[in-house]
Amino acid sequence: MRVGLAFSNLGSKITYSDSAIKEYLPANVGLGAAWELKLDDRNALTLTGDVNKLMVPTPCRDSCANCDRNGNGVPDFKEFSPLAGVFQSFGDAQEGSYEEAQELMYSVGLEYWFNQRFALRGGYFSESLTKGSRKYITMGIGLKHQSIGLNLSYLTMAEIPSNPINNTWRFSLLFDFDFTLIRDRKPMGAS
Repeated sequence: MRVGLAFSNLGSKITYSDSAIKEYLPANVGLGAAWELKLDDRNALTLTGDVNKLMVPTPCRDSCANCDRNGNGVPDFKEFSPLAGVFQSFGDAQEGSYEEAQELMYSVGLEYWFNQRFALRGGYFSESLTKGSRKYITMGIGLKHQSIGLNLSYLTMAEIPSNPINNTWRFSLLFDFDFTLIRDRKPMGAS
């Protein structure tokens, strides 16, 4: 059993256009777990799951007057510093704890390895209807030979086929630099 906690995209605000209003990076916190079952010497199965939450303030859905109380032309939720926005994101939903729970994103996955060289993978991602409504299925394979690996996956939407990420192919090439070989090597002339 493995458990992990990750924080990503923490940093200052940026602008994507000529606008003076800066946007938050999509800061995220994720908690995940994996349970690996060694079926025998050649076969292994891993079940994974994780929960993620964006750590940016929830946008205001009210009329513009309620979203910009000081009248400076910038919505109130965009006026927090990046660090204050992280803390604000855990209690600012207009519908309270019910809406805060809807901001969580869930993923599950299953991975099968044969002989630590060939992998088959599948997964599912779900997001609340009111917070983006992304729901997709992924399928993939992995190949590994000595210190080189190749992963290929396909993503298809489970509910909204017109989504731009529907029918997406992804691949990665991995290199495992085994520095223990360098560290344990004896110098020339040593016995």
